Amino acid sequence: MQKVGTHLVVEAWQAPEEILNDPEQIRSALVEAVSAGGATLLNLCVHQFNPHGVTATATLSESHIAIHTWPEHGYFAADLFFCGKGDPHKAMQVLQRILGAKQVMIQEIDRGFPTTESSETSAKESIFA
Repeated sequence: MQKVGTHLVVEAWQAPEEILNDPEQIRSALVEAVSAGGATLLNLCVHQFNPHGVTATATLSESHIAIHTWPEHGYFAADLFFCGKGDPHKAMQVLQRILGAKQVMIQEIDRGFPTTESSETSAKESIFA
């Protein structure tokens, strides 16, 4: 495979409800995660739902980070896709720390296209407590 990027699909649990329901905390966490990951922020959109929940997307030169929260369950889902420079793992470490998730599961997918040598794809899964 000719790898063009790394895609992290994240499940995170046991995060404080008040943080997951605060759009400014989510905004700040994304900005810090983008910086820690060595990416370039192009646009940031944050939306608060009623009665609870936040969805935010960071459009990057290197692709994107998206996060969706369910504060009432202490849960968030995140999607980090980096191509070119940057490290989505460093960005995710910041999100976990700031959002306070005590348990995180990360599925890592190499993104790209088949080459003549191989038509395989790669996925890895990790659980962190």
